[in-house]
Amino acid sequence: MPVFKPEKYNPPFIFKNHYFATIYPSLFRKIKVNYQRERWDTPDGDFLDLDWLKKSSQKLLITIHGLEGSSDSNYIKGMVKIFNDNEFDAVAINLRGCSGEPNLGRINYHSGQTSDLDFVVKTILKQYNYKEIIIVGFSLGGNIVLKYGGELGDQIPVEVKKIVGISVPTDLTESVAVINRRQNFIYLRRFLISLKDKFKAKKHLYPDLDATKILGAKDFTDFDGAFTAPVHGFESAEDYWYRSSSIFFLDNIKIPTLILSALDDSFLSETSYPYAHVERNPNLFLLTPKHGGHVGFFQFNSQGYYWSEERVMEFVMQEG
Repeated sequence: MPVFKPEKYNPPFIFKNHYFATIYPSLFRKIKVNYQRERWDTPDGDFLDLDWLKKSSQKLLITIHGLEGSSDSNYIKGMVKIFNDNEFDAVAINLRGCSGEPNLGRINYHSGQTSDLDFVVKTILKQYNYKEIIIVGFSLGGNIVLKYGGELGDQIPVEVKKIVGISVPTDLTESVAVINRRQNFIYLRRFLISLKDKFKAKKHLYPDLDATKILGAKDFTDFDGAFTAPVHGFESAEDYWYRSSSIFFLDNIKIPTLILSALDDSFLSETSYPYAHVERNPNLFLLTPKHGGHVGFFQFNSQGYYWSEERVMEFVMQEG
């Protein structure tokens, strides 16, 4: 594969502030896509809601959102739009409980849960005739995508040609410590309110858990220790973060893979920029622009595409 050397990201001055770069796209970006929703029953008796944008292509984009996001997240819609404009069908996976309706079972989604992605890919290959599949994940979804690629290694379906992770906390242990810091209080509070509301909606399914600890959680150490870990079979929050971190799977990725994370991302630890793994594994490509924030990368252009979306499209279109 040719060396991937994209143009440098030089955002407007105000977007060099990483807080503004992170918040602006979520609040003010306007993108319209006309999804068609399908509900798929999962093997364990639950469901996934998938939102499609089709144009009878043999090429498909699969996207996965970040923590407490959905197919309606602007970064998902932006990526779906640029791929659809370039003659790809697209499907946005809503992780369990993220489509606007609580899922049915005790099991929710988490940073290392690749089984639902694997189910979606296998089902698509059975039901459709796609010749080329690209998988793009953002933040938590990016960790899932990278872990999936490493878990499967050379057993990944031949139709899956490339994978991409954007703003990925590849080292969850250290990145959680970063997110728990005081300067990220606003983000942390927003995440915890949403996660606790989902717990309250399904509280009857968790009589064995300590609701006081869950609802009183002040950070991810508290919440993951009281809820995420016991529900999903981990011994502790620390065990969950360690076993779910995609950084331990990167060396086994066998297809071209792009990791795009800004150096000023306030959610990522220094250890989430996997320079050493990229040196060892020729399938990995790492872009670390100075600016961009977390899932930001705003730019002015006539099509409304963000810099990250154009770089992903460029990576996908590159032969090899």
